[in-house]
Amino acid sequence: MATRPRSEKTAIFRFFAGLLLPFMYFVGRYRLHGVENVPATGSFVVAPNHYSNIDPIVIGVAMWKIGRMPRFLAKASLFRIPVFGWLFAKAGQVPVERSGPARDGVDPLAMARGIALAGHAVVIYPEGSLTRDPDSWPMRGKHGAVRTALDAGIPLIPAASWGAQQIMPQRTNRISLFPRKNVDIVFGPPVDLSEFAGMSRDSRAVARATEKVMSEITALLESLRGETAPATRWDPSAHGQSETGRFRG
Repeated sequence: MATRPRSEKTAIFRFFAGLLLPFMYFVGRYRLHGVENVPATGSFVVAPNHYSNIDPIVIGVAMWKIGRMPRFLAKASLFRIPVFGWLFAKAGQVPVERSGPARDGVDPLAMARGIALAGHAVVIYPEGSLTRDPDSWPMRGKHGAVRTALDAGIPLIPAASWGAQQIMPQRTNRISLFPRKNVDIVFGPPVDLSEFAGMSRDSRAVARATEKVMSEITALLESLRGETAPATRWDPSAHGQSETGRFRG
């Protein structure tokens, strides 16, 4: 397995850090937990909860502080922004079409596997979109994170953050500047997926593995919130909700 170079903070990542970190440190304090669970070398999948449009940047801040530079599966529309789209691609980020066929026949999960095999960290949100749960608990998961980890034979690290909704509430893109917010990010031990090895094309096995991952993420979030999640995971289809696009309560 490939190992990471001495520093993953290449010029492009330093550019994004210089652009984003001053603002992010202005609006929030980022408290990291479970850093020992993040591999110092080699590839892995990070599977966080998703409850605010700004929480991917929060995960990026956490990974920067740890010294591992993440590759995200990001909305394809971001790659169509002049200059920034080119920078996203050069930084190894992966475009994902939220609806309709992939552009140019690109398979995002195949790209993610390739990045993983190159020894990098890949962030894949198992929920696939902002949670529709009214109390921001993790909703039903999708299979991309598990399939990528199983196909590449790499660890899957569950993660949870809480506090980003104070910076940017779930249902808006409005940013709250004051007062400065506390944001906690916790990384759990690798999820034991050994029983599912070689089963990445078995939809029932992958569904069980995904639920196992979602349970780990939920437990981490419970520890941050000091609350107990609902016994039944939120299923958008059961509530007449779309799983992609703008959030509708």
